[in-house]
Amino acid sequence: MNGGPSGFHNAPVTRAFVIASALFTVFFGFQGRSSKLGLSYLDIFGKFRLWKLIVSIFAFSSTPELMFGLYLLYYFRVFERQIGSNKYSVFILFSVTVSLLFEILALAYLKDPAVNLVTSGPYGLIFASFVPFFFDIPVSTRFRVFGVRFSDKSFIYLAGLQLLLSSWKRSILPGVFGILCGSLYHLNVFHIRKAKFPEVIASFFSRISWPSTGSPPAAPTRNIVGSATPFTARQVERNYPSALASATEPTEASIATLVSMGFDRNSARQALVQARNDVNVATNILLEAQAH
Repeated sequence: MNGGPSGFHNAPVTRAFVIASALFTVFFGFQGRSSKLGLSYLDIFGKFRLWKLIVSIFAFSSTPELMFGLYLLYYFRVFERQIGSNKYSVFILFSVTVSLLFEILALAYLKDPAVNLVTSGPYGLIFASFVPFFFDIPVSTRFRVFGVRFSDKSFIYLAGLQLLLSSWKRSILPGVFGILCGSLYHLNVFHIRKAKFPEVIASFFSRISWPSTGSPPAAPTRNIVGSATPFTARQVERNYPSALASATEPTEASIATLVSMGFDRNSARQALVQARNDVNVATNILLEAQAH
């Protein structure tokens, strides 16, 4: 299972966050200070090292954590494509802020003098993303390995488990807080799912965003009444005209799977009709249509 078209197309916020996380981690790694990252009671309430709060949002404290963390951040770009960059920015801000607040409250409650009780890295954002991943991304394939049942989502869960246990107690705490933040967002606490940044701010960040690499531009996410059919939908109609008229209507779960990958809903439906509701074949049809 992948996160849709390759690269960071339609995911500029994810791209910026991944780059920032990698740069922060490499910077402190070259200085030999990776082991000193993380939060402790003395850092916050004793020596007031507030800069550690900012660093802990981005920088991982080890190379394995960086590899698994960036992989998951890259995969979860599917949510930015699904809800849009503006709302995804709100999701990031909510996740990292609330999880950081929970971590500070935990440090104040435990008053543990241990150094770096909470590991560094965007654990709040990563594990908050597992909540919509669980509820909103359907399983498209299932298989067995030595009698054990797996799905196409299993590898993402295994990567998350590896990251959660990477620093044992130090990583479990922020991971749990991240899941809690994701649950609050999913429950729409304070109507957070409807929140948006002002368009001025959103347009500013889109202008300074780095050029995209990877897949070509996807079709628009909506087809306004009276407007032309999206490019990908027209291409599907042109390539497979007869099958579209006679095949059965695809399931909503299959359409949702393709939409979550960044494809236009109408294009996804038409591709699924041609593919007889086979998500993998429909994905290939859509990618082939985009390449023309």
